Amino acid sequence: MKFLIVGAGAVGAYMGALMARAGYDVTLHARGAHLRAMQENGVRVISADDDFRAHPRIIGNLEEAGPMDVVFLCVKAHGLPALVPQLRPVLGPETTVVSTQNGIPWWYFQHDGGPLAGTHLEKVDPGGVVSTAIEPRRVVGSLIYFSTEIMEPGVIKHHEGNRISLGEPDGSRSERCRQIAQALIASGLRAPVTTHLRNEIWVKILGNVAFNPISALTGATLVQMVRDPQVAEIIRGIMKETEALSIRLGIELPVSIEQRIAGAEKVGEHKTSMLQDLEAGRPLELEAIVGAVVELGVHLEVPMPYTRTVYACTRLLAERHAAMRAT
Repeated sequence: MKFLIVGAGAVGAYMGALMARAGYDVTLHARGAHLRAMQENGVRVISADDDFRAHPRIIGNLEEAGPMDVVFLCVKAHGLPALVPQLRPVLGPETTVVSTQNGIPWWYFQHDGGPLAGTHLEKVDPGGVVSTAIEPRRVVGSLIYFSTEIMEPGVIKHHEGNRISLGEPDGSRSERCRQIAQALIASGLRAPVTTHLRNEIWVKILGNVAFNPISALTGATLVQMVRDPQVAEIIRGIMKETEALSIRLGIELPVSIEQRIAGAEKVGEHKTSMLQDLEAGRPLELEAIVGAVVELGVHLEVPMPYTRTVYACTRLLAERHAAMRAT
């Protein structure tokens, strides 16, 4: 199988380096200084128990790639609308596209027979550009459970975790999921294939929709947020609103709100991805993680005062930082 990782930043370059080391035919697509460094020196991965360099094929233009069997979309959700029109050269008749984005994915209601089947969420698929470029039959969903960062161009630091869950949007078991998982497992990752990906998506959203924006607003780590009584009250309010959405969609969450909060506390002094992006001067992944949840609340007529308040404040923060970056 021929694999392509589009948007090979911290997550994608880490995956690509592992797969290349395991002998798989993998191409990484990147840009800027990170692209140039990987083209010149390969990808270096540093972790607590490993330090290696891999040399996958590196490209800066998707037209160089040719048709692929599997395409991992590792760009963040806000980068998809500008990217997907460029995917045409890599999509063969049977190419599978694996989404890795946080929040509510663009494909969520394409295969769903629930109350919002066929619903289009503007926050994650503005104008339908993503769903138009990637046919529903191509999509495999995934969730990333490892933490990595770019220490310097071409150098990836792996902090923790090694799991990526895979699943068909319709909840079925498929040969293509099995084959993709097999390659990831052989590369050193845990890659369970689940028939309950939608439940797993909502468990991750339950935490992200509260912890990510509040961390961006306060600069606090997970443990600092949950141990502050007033902030913890806001976190619970957001989670209760989000849980109400999942119930309306027929999703039964396998963990309680208190279990989700306790799990975050155990992680400790960890900065969320949104806080890391803010501190690094990168755009925030706000719309897919929070904005789409608020939009869904409108569709389902679920009041979301806590979520709306935190979303509005974080959106203004993101706009101000974007304006500063532009000057």
